[in-house]
This record gives sequence, structure tokens and C-alpha cells, in this order.
Amino acid sequence: MHDYMSPLFSIITVTYNAASTLPATLASVKEQTCDLFEHIIMDGVSTDRTLKLAIDAGIPQARIFSSPDKGIYDAMNKAMEVAKGDYLIFLNAGDAFHSPDTLSLLAKEIIDNDYPGIIYGQTNLVDSDRHFIAPRHLTAPETLTLESFKSGMLVCHQAFIVNNKLAQPYDLRFRYSADYEWCIRCLQRSRHNRYVPEVIIDYLHEGTTTANRRKSLIERFKIMSYYYGFLPTAARHLAFLPRFLKQRRLERKNLKEIESQNNTI
Repeated sequence: MHDYMSPLFSIITVTYNAASTLPATLASVKEQTCDLFEHIIMDGVSTDRTLKLAIDAGIPQARIFSSPDKGIYDAMNKAMEVAKGDYLIFLNAGDAFHSPDTLSLLAKEIIDNDYPGIIYGQTNLVDSDRHFIAPRHLTAPETLTLESFKSGMLVCHQAFIVNNKLAQPYDLRFRYSADYEWCIRCLQRSRHNRYVPEVIIDYLHEGTTTANRRKSLIERFKIMSYYYGFLPTAARHLAFLPRFLKQRRLERKNLKEIESQNNTI
């Protein structure tokens, strides 16, 4: 049962010089119709206007911290250490709740379904102007188990909301895919997962360098091999390639259409 002296949700936003992307996140948190949350902003000693924006947003439930860290996953670990909520939501700078009623929807599902270990939903990709690009290339399944993540990170980290009692620290040996490994460990510990058949997160689509994408994929392959076996993982990756290329073509097509529309205005 939820202790109403503490928040139902701990929304965690890790920042470092995020002045250009943080406003959309702050706005989406502030406009939520459900107020059973705290918003932890864990900053890595930004040198731009990030902290001022966080303070000026005037979110009553905000808890703002700023100290050096060893990277995003270390900052997430620090945020979890101070989180008071029953459920953890990791909402990166630039990402946003899909609607003002998202937390209300999640709260109702949690309370009506006996406080599941994990509650999750769908994700859309948006550009920096908040235009829809495409659904996320992996679709969250109606039934989520440990075996589901054999096929990749089927649920976006931001839309993967975990009961605080299940959460363990991120493994800092992984620089790019610690979130994937963390989700697998959460699934190992969860006995009851609840699907919300709605888009709950708008994920900021940012161009990442080819080098980082490659490093991330290599890390993810190692994680998959550890939990699901090397040979099955290698075989599945051959099947992943057409799916990945199809999604990339769709994203490029939609981005070009958005750019074309902007140029004609």
C-alpha cells in the first residue's frame, strides 16, 4: 500500500549543461494533473543555465541537487539513493510525458492492480520542436517477462517504471547500455508487470555519433550474451538487422518531411 505521506512517483532527471533541452521536460512535469510525485533533478555541476531553469520552473515538488558525477548512470544511482517515491521514472532532459494526464493514468493503473513491480507503456519519437517523428522502433508487448528482452530493449527506459523496492544500482561497468542491463535485473525481481496500452513518453530523437552507437550495440550484445547465451544472441542479431534498417528509413523519411514543411513556412 502507498504511504500518502510520501510521493507515489520519483521522477528523476539527470542533467549536465541541458539548458536547450530541459524546458520541455520541466513543462511536461509541471502540467501533470496528478501531484503525487517528487521531481529529482540530479545535476552534474552545469556551467550553463540548467540550474536556473530548474529553479525558475517553480515546480513545488522539485528537489534539485548539483555535484560532480562519473557519468549519467552514476548520477542516476545518486538520484535513487535520495528517492522517496514508490515508483521510479527516469525522464531525461528533452524527454516528456505524452500528456498532462499521464501520471494520473499510471497512478490509477498502479492502485487498481495491486502495485505491480513494473508498469510500462509505449513511446513516440519527437524532434526538438516536439514534432512527432515515428513510434519507437521496438513496440512494448502486452505481456512483459524476463524473456522479452531477448529481442532487445522492447520497452524504452523512460517508459519502464519500476517499484522502488525492486531497483538496484546501475552497473557502472557499462557506459552506454547500463539501462538495458538494469531493466533485465528489474525483470528478474518482478513478479507482476502491468501494461498500459497508451503512449506515455515522448522521447527526444537526437543524432548520436556512429562511434557511440556502435559502442552501445557492442555493450548490449555482451549483456544479451551473458543473460541469454552467446549463440542464441548472435542468431537473433541477424534477424534484428532488417528491422533496424526499416526503422532508420522511416525516421529519415519523416525528418525530411518535417524539414521540408518548416522550409515552406
